[in-house]
Amino acid sequence: MSSSIEEGIITPKGDMVSYTSYLKVHELLDLQKPLSSPPEHDEMLFIIIHQSYELWFKQILHELDLAELDLKNNNAFGALKTLKRITTIQNILTQQVSILETMTPNDFNLFRSRLNPASGFQSHQFRVLEFRMGLKDKNFLKFFQTAPDGKMAMEKALAAPCFYDHLMGFMARRGYDIPGSILSRDVTTEWTPSQAVEDVFTTIYQNHTSHYEAYWLLESLCDLDQQFTLWRYRHVAMVERMIGARIGTGGSSGVKYLTATLQKRFFPEIWSLRGRLGSATPYGKQ
Repeated sequence: MSSSIEEGIITPKGDMVSYTSYLKVHELLDLQKPLSSPPEHDEMLFIIIHQSYELWFKQILHELDLAELDLKNNNAFGALKTLKRITTIQNILTQQVSILETMTPNDFNLFRSRLNPASGFQSHQFRVLEFRMGLKDKNFLKFFQTAPDGKMAMEKALAAPCFYDHLMGFMARRGYDIPGSILSRDVTTEWTPSQAVEDVFTTIYQNHTSHYEAYWLLESLCDLDQQFTLWRYRHVAMVERMIGARIGTGGSSGVKYLTATLQKRFFPEIWSLRGRLGSATPYGKQ
């Protein structure tokens, strides 16, 4: 029987780049180190899911760099394209919760005690992501005293303008009436909802065909914000399914704490303006 392998396929030799060397496959597959002994079967799943979360967080932060640069260069199309990629990744984050839910509470409890005091609460990349979206709270820094690299990344994000600040600059350059107090605000502090910004956004929504570019940019940010809320909700439901009302491994109140995070919004004015649209002109009309 003849081989089904094509004759033209190259076999890497010597220092030639290969799939394995390029992706560091051996190193990657050596990163899963269960703490249970003998290893509990589902601990491998738990580790791989959370490592993949961290990789996706890294990619989202990488994409935010480009989206911010797009706004700085007044490239709305580029920002829209990049935001679409981010929301697509977010959808995967939410879907991964379903994989975790194939693990029963009994299976999880076989190794959960060994995780103390490790917790997702200690993910510095997720905190950086929240900071870059405007949810800045320097009190989180105290939980990263033993993780200097993560703490440094958080401090950098605290000191830099958030994505909303970049958006405000873009809109001001586009001629929208963004107050000077917003453009010169202290970027090290958490974003505070602005009535003036909501007024600008409301005008855009009420006359969307005349502000097509800005409208779709705001809707893309609404998609991003909504996806994070959906992920938070699915995470809360999964945790309650696994541990009920028990205290989290990192010492938090567990489900109670996570439920409180469901109220967080990255772009509050994009949500609040919707209560003012009932008297707007019909869709497609001016």
